[in-house]
Amino acid sequence: MRATIADGRVTASAVVTAPPEEVFALLADPHRHHEFDGSGSVQAAISGPARLGPGDSFGVRMRIGVPYRITNHVVEFEEDRRIAWCHFARAVWRYELEPVPEGTRITETFDYGVSRFPRAIEKLRFPQGNAKSIRDTLLRLQEIFGRPLER
Repeated sequence: MRATIADGRVTASAVVTAPPEEVFALLADPHRHHEFDGSGSVQAAISGPARLGPGDSFGVRMRIGVPYRITNHVVEFEEDRRIAWCHFARAVWRYELEPVPEGTRITETFDYGVSRFPRAIEKLRFPQGNAKSIRDTLLRLQEIFGRPLER
């Protein structure tokens, strides 16, 4: 699996054997985000609903060098198909789910082109680091939900 960096976005996709509604249930539960986070920075949800919906907010304990807390807001929501959130910098983390014969194609995108600080994000090389984190997240989701057999 390969992540692409272009036009202010970092994107990668992977297929899991579970149906979209099962995958969406995990993505929409902020208290479980640490289970699939490939960056290692998400520690635990500390506030928010058990299941996210349009416009909801949730607080998360993070750690990148030092511990901190961040509040995210759901900015895109289509039941069992798409969910996205952002924080104060307005970069968007998006998960899109597409039913495929094997189960579900998950596409994860870090959309920093819409953020307040796209040039700073590039200068700090976040897109390259996020490319690895996205690949690792998708691998974790494949471990959780299973991956199709190679043909």
